[in-house]
Amino acid sequence: MHRTTLMAKKKKKKIVWKIILFILCSATLIMLGFALYDWILERRAHFVHYDEFGIDIPVNYPIHGIDVSKYQNIIDWGSVKDMKVNNVGIGFVFIKATEGLDNEDAFFQRNWRKTKNAGLIRGAYHFFLATKSGKAQAENFINSVNIEPGDLPPVLDVEQTYGVPADKLRQRVKEWIETVQGYYGVPPIIYTNVEFYKQYLKDDFDKYPLWVAHYLQKERPRIYRDWNFWQHNEAGNVNGIVTKVDFDVFSGDSTEFRRLLVN
Repeated sequence: MHRTTLMAKKKKKKIVWKIILFILCSATLIMLGFALYDWILERRAHFVHYDEFGIDIPVNYPIHGIDVSKYQNIIDWGSVKDMKVNNVGIGFVFIKATEGLDNEDAFFQRNWRKTKNAGLIRGAYHFFLATKSGKAQAENFINSVNIEPGDLPPVLDVEQTYGVPADKLRQRVKEWIETVQGYYGVPPIIYTNVEFYKQYLKDDFDKYPLWVAHYLQKERPRIYRDWNFWQHNEAGNVNGIVTKVDFDVFSGDSTEFRRLLVN
C-alpha cells in the first residue's frame, strides 16, 4: 500500500513538471513570436530622410498622405499633387471640415473642391468637443460634407476630454459615430493618439478603422490593435503649402486602400 502511494506521488510530480515545462515552452514561443513580429514591423517601417520633404519618411509603406486645416492657409493643390521624390508622393489628404456644434473650417469647401479637381483622394474630419452633444456635432458635419464615391470615409478627431468623464465621452463619441454611419452608410474612421486611445476608447471602438498619431517611436505606432493610417510627423514640407504639414501613411497596399474608399 505504501509503495503504491509513493508511485502515485511520483507519477503526479511528473505530470506537474510536464505541465510546468509545457507552460514555460509555450510562454517562450509566444515571446519569440512577438519579438519576430516586432522585428518584421521595424524592417517594414524603414525611415529615410528626404531633404525635399524636410523629414524622415517610412518608405516601405507605399501610400503617403497629409492632413490639413485652415492653418495651412491657401494651398496650391496642383503643386501638392505633382510633387514626387523617389516614388514618394502625396496620395491622399485628410481635410478638417467642422468642429463642435456649428463651426466649419474656413478653408474646407475650397480644399474639398480643389483636392478632387487635382485628382487627390480626399477625406473629411470633424474635431470633436467632448463637452457637446455627439449627435448635434454629427449633424454639423453632415450639413457641411458631401461625401462621394471614391472619397475616404468620414473621420472623427477625438483627442481631448475637456474634463468630461470617460463614460460620458464614450457615449457622445458613439452618438457621433452612429449618426454619421447611419447617414453615409460607412463606418467612420477614428483619429486620436496612442495614449488617448488606450486610456479612453479601447475595447468599445476596436471595430472601427483607426488613424493614429504617434511621433515618438520610429518603428511603428505603439498600439495593441490594427491601424489603417499612421500620422508619423507634424513638420513636413510640401510644394504648394507655405506652412509645415502633418504626414501620414496607409498601412496596406493599393488594393486595400481602394477597398476602404466609399463606394
